[in-house]
Order: sequence, then structure tokens, then C-alpha cells
Amino acid sequence: MDYSLVYITAQDESEAGRIGRALVAEKLAACVNIHPINSVYRWEGRVEAEREAAMLVKTRADLVDEVINRVKELHSYEVPCVISLPITQGNDDYLNWIRESTR
Repeated sequence: MDYSLVYITAQDESEAGRIGRALVAEKLAACVNIHPINSVYRWEGRVEAEREAAMLVKTRADLVDEVINRVKELHSYEVPCVISLPITQGNDDYLNWIRESTR
């Protein structure tokens, strides 16, 4: 089985918590870590700097498309950052827990 770490940014920790709880409740993710961050980005031709929240979502690779679609439904941004990184190695016990905690 293959696993992924999905990186998502949200408007704030409240939005990240709402999205994270939904992903875990719906068994699309085993765990979501939420961290406050400072982001610098280009949007509509301007350089912006904002406080946001970053989410690290642990899931199975075969659920990533569903995670992306669900985040897009729940997110306040027009174009939310949702990217998936493959997990190539890890603690087998933890990876098994991800498998058992997701649908």
C-alpha cells in the first residue's frame, strides 16, 4: 500500500481545524497536524503576505483525489493549496495505523 502526505494551507487555524476534523471524521485522513505559518505569495499580480495555517494530512495514496475534492468543497479560497507528497519510507507500525484509520 502507498501513502501520501498532503500539504494544505488555510485562511486560519479555525478553518484548518474544520477541514481537518472533516477529513478525519470521513476517514479520508488518519491524522491532520495544524501549524500557524507566515505566507508570502503572488495573487492577482500583487505580492501578498499573510498569516495562514498549514495542514499536514496523513493518508493513503489512493484517497488523495478524494481529499483534494473534499478540501475544495470545504475551503474558503478560490484556489486552495492542496499538494500531495509520496511517503516513501516510515515506521511500519505508523503506516499500518494510517491504513487502518482510513477507508
